[in-house]
Amino acid sequence: MHWQTEGFVLREALYRENDKILTVLTRAEGKRTVAARGARRGGSPLMAAAQPFVYAHMTLFEHRGRLTLDDAEIIDSFHALRADIERLSLAAYLAELCGALAGEVADPALLNLILNACHALAHLQKPPALVKPATEFRMMSLCGFQPTVDACLACGRTPPAEPCLHLGQGGVYCAACRAGLEKGPSLALGADAWQALRHIVHGDARRLFSFALPDSALAALAAAAEAFVLTQLERGFHTLNFYKKLIPLQKS
Repeated sequence: MHWQTEGFVLREALYRENDKILTVLTRAEGKRTVAARGARRGGSPLMAAAQPFVYAHMTLFEHRGRLTLDDAEIIDSFHALRADIERLSLAAYLAELCGALAGEVADPALLNLILNACHALAHLQKPPALVKPATEFRMMSLCGFQPTVDACLACGRTPPAEPCLHLGQGGVYCAACRAGLEKGPSLALGADAWQALRHIVHGDARRLFSFALPDSALAALAAAAEAFVLTQLERGFHTLNFYKKLIPLQKS
């Protein structure tokens, strides 16, 4: 049976001499494993599309529960990512995070988010330091890990006084209220980062990256986003480790 869908290639794995196994986030069927036979062979019509970060119209053949890529028409390859190692490595981490969270159920909002993140990095040249925490918090929110950010979880104050994010409970507290709770990891946000977090969680997805913060507030937001992901998912990411090792080299 053949069926058509739009799909974004989250990752590739080399298979046999000329094949690839792709992890594809499809618009119709969620995350699926797709064989791209002959995609590594010179002159293959699938070579260009069977690459990470490619978004394409795909024709898939399904037989006994297994999918094979028959044809693909590229919509966007986000080629500019490959010219900047920082943006490329960040895209790889966001794709890995997306793959860890996605399931085999259609989720257009999740697909749109990873596409928007790549668009912001490749075409709009948005700062990676802004794209990363915005995508992390929004992606977690879409996939059942949305933090409670509108008011202090203890006293209900809006805005929270000296807001901080409790990483385990996934909510914002006033600093004084947080001090009275049982132990658990939390990070200070500050007023500016808290406002940005509200925009990320509740704002228009099309304007996700349309905010600016002072360096100190952006650093607080970034630290909270990364720690929130790692705490809630209880796992690490190889691509994140590579990205973090790369940043000091890029700034030196």
